[in-house]
Parts: sequence; structure tokens; C-alpha cells
Amino acid sequence: MNLPNKITVSRVLLIPVFIVFMLGDFGMGQLTIGGTTLPIEQFIGGLIFIFASATDWLDGYIARKNNLVTNMGKFLDPLADKLLVSAAFIILVEFGLAPSWVVIIIISREFAVTGLRLLLAGEGEVVAANQLGKIKTVTQILAISSLLLNNIFFEAIHVPFGTIMLYICLFFTIWSGLDYFIKNKHVLTKSM
Repeated sequence: MNLPNKITVSRVLLIPVFIVFMLGDFGMGQLTIGGTTLPIEQFIGGLIFIFASATDWLDGYIARKNNLVTNMGKFLDPLADKLLVSAAFIILVEFGLAPSWVVIIIISREFAVTGLRLLLAGEGEVVAANQLGKIKTVTQILAISSLLLNNIFFEAIHVPFGTIMLYICLFFTIWSGLDYFIKNKHVLTKSM
């Protein structure tokens, strides 16, 4: 297992730590930053999410720079992202910060694309994320980070940045999912 794949695995291992901080109440108190007050546990959980999300860029950068791109990495990296993002979105619904219908659409797309990736893998094809998929991922990370941190920095100027980004990410989630299925419809028609 090369370094980028180890980084990807570490992202998966951070998910339970993220969940514990987001959902746990350890009596650590409150924190106020930029006009936003939130529990310290939630702040730490948000930082863990941001750090774990940053490892997605890091593992890809190292893999491309050092010619360490592997089929395992092409498969494991998006799976790790989907697990992290799904956990975060479910927590946002639990906190009442994201509508469940939006999260259902986003997670459904993630499962559908993962299923298509499995069909492609069965045909010997491994498809890396395209530009639309990368935009989708960035908008999801921005939306989730802002919402997990109670719209930190934007709350003081009364801009619902997290909510705006949530709907932008919903748009790119749907668009990139449709694009992925249209470009790979040959696998679906062949498997019927």
C-alpha cells in the first residue's frame, strides 16, 4: 500500500473520531468566533472534517506527482469521500441544519455512482473523478464545513453561506451524477 492509499485509509479512520466529537457532549463548553457560538466539541468535529477533507486533495496530489496512481486508489479515494460526506450530511440532518430531502438526494447519488463504479470495475474499467465530480466535492466540503461550524464568519454579516453552498452542491451533485451515468450508459445497457 503506497502513501496516497495510506492517507486515504486514514481519512476513513477519522470518520468515527469526527462522529464522536460531533455527537458527543463532553462538557467542554462553548466557543464564540466571528459572531458565532458553538459547542467546543462541534468546533473540534468541524475541524476534523476539514482536515479529513484536505487529505483528499493531499493523497491525489502525492499520487499524481509521484506517479503512484493505482486502481485501488481510484476506487478507495471516492469511497472514503462518500463515507465522510454521508456521515457529515446525516449529522447535519440530526442537528436540523440541512433538509433531509436534500441529503437523501445527495446520498442517493453517491450510492448510485458507487454502484455504477462497481459495474465498471466488473467490466475492467476504473474511472477516476472528472471535473464535474471535483466541483461537486469542493461545493459539498464548503457547504458541510460552513454548516458544521454554524456558518462561522458569515453569521456576523448575516449571509447564510452554508445554506447557499448546500443548494449549489445539490445542483452539482445532480449534474455530475447525470453526467456520470450518461457517459457510462454502455455498462448499464450491457448488464441488462
